[in-house]
Order: sequence, then structure tokens, then C-alpha cells
Amino acid sequence: MLALERRNQIISILQEQRRVYVGDLARQFQVSEETIRRDLDRLDRDGIATKSYGGAVLNNMDSIDLPFNVRRKNNVPGKLRIAGIAASLIEDGDHIFLDASTTAVYVAKAIREKRRLTVVTNSIENILELADIPDGEIISSGGRVKEGYLAFTGPKAVEGLASFNAEKAFVSCKALSLERGIMEGNEEVTQTKLAMMTHAEKTYLMADLSKFDKKAFSRVCGLDGITGVITDEMPSAAWLACFAANGIRLYCPEENGTLSV
Repeated sequence: MLALERRNQIISILQEQRRVYVGDLARQFQVSEETIRRDLDRLDRDGIATKSYGGAVLNNMDSIDLPFNVRRKNNVPGKLRIAGIAASLIEDGDHIFLDASTTAVYVAKAIREKRRLTVVTNSIENILELADIPDGEIISSGGRVKEGYLAFTGPKAVEGLASFNAEKAFVSCKALSLERGIMEGNEEVTQTKLAMMTHAEKTYLMADLSKFDKKAFSRVCGLDGITGVITDEMPSAAWLACFAANGIRLYCPEENGTLSV
């Protein structure tokens, strides 16, 4: 097992148990305790965990960017519900932007049967998922691969995205606040999302309810430029009032289909 894969699994254990112990991890992964201490040193430097006597404890995750393969496992049922709604908004022949979020991967899986799609993306996972769809065109932004994200970022990625226009953009976020709007964990990711939103006629924000009323490091934009918000559960009355005031349509699953407000 590669060190990166082992650290990702340790992060998943931390998310479930909040605390890990060197001896337990060494036995579980069949490596030396010194190897596990190096793994925990790395997680400590990355701000994900704080080393303690004999192990480590999980830090507050709101301000931390977790690796893609760890985030992908979070709230899978919610992401599937969001992806299903997003797919219903995509029509044959559409040109769309699809960001490099974990939710977008589920969208990519859900639109494989669409016809004559043009998908512009900075996600390596989306490209792999859609590479063999019939009569579709998949366009990569290009750019620098960001470690832990499976995504292209940087000035070249932004330039690549900005050279296209699309009917619809589907983007996710790390946090959503009534006061601060849409936020991400770092500026590089923010810039790629902004490029997509700027060059799309309509922008749909995909955010499960855990993203609401949170804050993150980098502000993407306010809520006034969003066409619709796709979420997995009904948000609070304050959010409904905010969406109404900004002309934002809410898409939320209910027992007999999708509720559109």
C-alpha cells in the first residue's frame, strides 16, 4: 500500500473515531510504529490532526481541504440525490461546465446516457468517467494537477475554461453562508469555479445541507449570480427567504420526486 493511500485511510478512521493510536494503526496496516508516526507527522503538518501521546486526534475539519478520495466517501446518498437532480436539468445537446468536486463525479456517472453533450471540465475523474460516451465531446481545461484533488488548477486551467461558453455550469462548494455567500478551501479552486460561472448562462450550485451556514477560507462569490441551488434536504426558512430574495430556484428531493421552489 502506498503511503498516500494509507494516510487517506487513516483520515477516514479519524473521521469516524476522532482519535487513533499508533499501535492499533501499525497492526491494522501491518507496518512499523515508526511508519505510522511519520504518517501522523504528515497529517499534523497538513493541519488534519494533532499528534498526542501514542496517537493523534482529529482537528476541526471546516477549514481543512481533505484529499479527493476521502471527500468522495462523505454523504454518498446525499451526493447521489443531488446528482440525479442535476442530471435532470441537463438536456441532450447541452454544453456544460462540470467542476472537479466529488459531487460532480456522481453527476458525470448520471449523464452517461445523454446524447451530443459537450462537457468542459478541470476534473481528471470526470474525464475518465465520460471519455467513452457516444457522440459526446469532453474538453479538458488543461493546467497543473493539484495534489490530492485529481483536478487541473492554476492560471492555465482558468485560461482554458475561460475560452469556452456553456449553457449551464454545475459547481459545488466547501461552505455556504448567508453573509459571505459561496466559499472554497483555497484560492486556486475558487478561480476555476469563477471561470466556469462567469462563462455560463446559468449556474447551478450543488451543496448538501452540511455545507450550509459554514465558512471556508476563500470566498468565491455572493449568491446573486446563482440560477439554482441543488441540495439533498430542505434548508431553513432563512435560506428559503434568501433564495426568494435573490431569484434563486431551489431543487430538493422529496418522497415523490424533486421539489422545485
